[in-house]
Amino acid sequence: MNFFLDRQEAGMQLAEKLSKYQNQDCIVLAVPRGGVVVAYEVAKKLHFPMDVILAKKI
Repeated sequence: MNFFLDRQEAGMQLAEKLSKYQNQDCIVLAVPRGGVVVAYEVAKKLHFPMDVILAKKI
């Protein structure tokens, strides 16, 4: 089981695991309340565009 110091570190580690997709046409989608920080690190490291998806509870 992996533990992270913070969401930024989690995003950096996730980006390393997703590095095989670096030369493909991708976009990183982030979910607010924690996911934006993780997604930002992935998008920055892999040079992908990033967008935020907003969801509403039903």
